[in-house]
Amino acid sequence: MMGILYLVPTPVGNFEDITMRALRTLREADMILAEDTRTSGNLLRHFDIRNAMLSYHKFNEHQMVESVVNRLRGGETVAVVSDAGTPGISDPGFLVVREAIKAGVEVIALPGATAMVPALVSSGLPCDRFCFEGFLPQKKGRQSRLRLLATEPRTMVFYESPHRVVKTLAQMMEVFGSERPVSVCREISKIHEESVRGTLEQVLDHFKECEPRGEFVIVVGGHEESKPTEDKEHLPNEN
Repeated sequence: MMGILYLVPTPVGNFEDITMRALRTLREADMILAEDTRTSGNLLRHFDIRNAMLSYHKFNEHQMVESVVNRLRGGETVAVVSDAGTPGISDPGFLVVREAIKAGVEVIALPGATAMVPALVSSGLPCDRFCFEGFLPQKKGRQSRLRLLATEPRTMVFYESPHRVVKTLAQMMEVFGSERPVSVCREISKIHEESVRGTLEQVLDHFKECEPRGEFVIVVGGHEESKPTEDKEHLPNEN
């Protein structure tokens, strides 16, 4: 009988955000794949979970996948965790899921913590439809990606590191315009959680004055189609 691959979300800040089901799954797993064993080790020790743990990150996942799938085929239960949030969302996880599915292994994703959703729903921007962009390319392709999104009508969600926040907001203002609404959230679910809302120009000015610290989620309002200014009564007659 084959094992099961579990994707287990872990808190993005407050340890109390973990679910009871996540804790049970981690306790019952034969092996836990962790993006960083030191970070995940702190969480597991806090909840007195001492299961076997292996490092699984973007630098070794291609080498690890085959052995993990073989263990799943052999009947072991494997749980994947990232440093924070849901595995596979801007974190390792996709590759092992894809190969496990190819091998006929059952894959179960637990609902749970992610930084994206709290930032989106607290932004004050429409969240009935949105697109998640994750991290923009660090070097080549940033501007071209933003230009492609310039007319995106849905609310857009980006992840960003503190040392690139000011640069990213400036590039967004250049492409999207200074008046585009934005909500920038940092340190979600932590003691110093903060949301700064306004136009791109206003929020950029804020972070030029206040040094960005922590992990950031940038939520940008979608492009609004310009409405016709002419009333039908003023249109020329068609004869």
